[in-house]
Amino acid sequence: MAFTAEQLVGNPSFLMSIRFLAGQLRGMFDAGPRLARLLASQQRWLLTQTAFALNLEYDPSDPTSGLTAVRLTGRITAYKVASRNTVLAFIEELYTYRFITHTPGDERRRPRHFEPAEVSHQAMFAWIHANLAALDLLDGGERAAIFQANPSLMRLIQPRIACHCLEDAAWREPPEQVALFLWTEAGGLVVDHLMSRMDIENAEPDRFPVGRVETRALAADFMMSRTHLQRLLAKAAQRGCLGWHDETRKTHLWVSRDFVEQYRAWQAVKFAYVDEAFEWAAASLGKPESISGTHDARA
Repeated sequence: MAFTAEQLVGNPSFLMSIRFLAGQLRGMFDAGPRLARLLASQQRWLLTQTAFALNLEYDPSDPTSGLTAVRLTGRITAYKVASRNTVLAFIEELYTYRFITHTPGDERRRPRHFEPAEVSHQAMFAWIHANLAALDLLDGGERAAIFQANPSLMRLIQPRIACHCLEDAAWREPPEQVALFLWTEAGGLVVDHLMSRMDIENAEPDRFPVGRVETRALAADFMMSRTHLQRLLAKAAQRGCLGWHDETRKTHLWVSRDFVEQYRAWQAVKFAYVDEAFEWAAASLGKPESISGTHDARA
């Protein structure tokens, strides 16, 4: 049985899984910064996951299916995630940086269909694999290994995750302290960095040490202005999300337990959908050990 969000929140090891995933995502950013920034805010996360899902749901016999500007706009605006102009600008950005391409033979047709470039497929596969590996830490499961051996599972898993996360307000609309970061540009990168550095073993009753944080270097790393990062951290400090052990120099940071608890509950929603989608996909293809690993991820 897949974990429920409630079970995950109540699991004492779940925080370690969150920290593990944050570290994996940080590694993905280092490998492809511009692409990783597509998942660095809640709005862009929802746009990216939904766009990818629309492509995987494409049926050649149905010209109205697949990833088009009209379909992505319709699905996103229905949940008030972004405006039509924001969606169109997002698609243009993806196309400009070659993260999506026109479907072959579709360049002059209307509506134009798009599909993710190979680098985008690889990044989405890595994201799902990292989430499954984080779940495996909780129960010694083999989700990540099965997924690695059977990449065709992505065609089933990813659209199901994307659909559930977009439809569920508990994920779509992060809690107040988390939203402070997630609805700002590159805010998700900052949270991943803090979570990956969080010292769980030496936690205090109301806070978790993060260690030394150099805002100048971190801002440059995440391709954001230092002023923007400092304002974000200052605003978070005012809300009690984080603070500095050395208030005058502002070098050694901590995050509050309240913030971590909000983040943990929010992440549990997504992790539960990932686990459910994996279990559903594996079952639909037969027993995991009988799944062939010869299919392409886009088969």
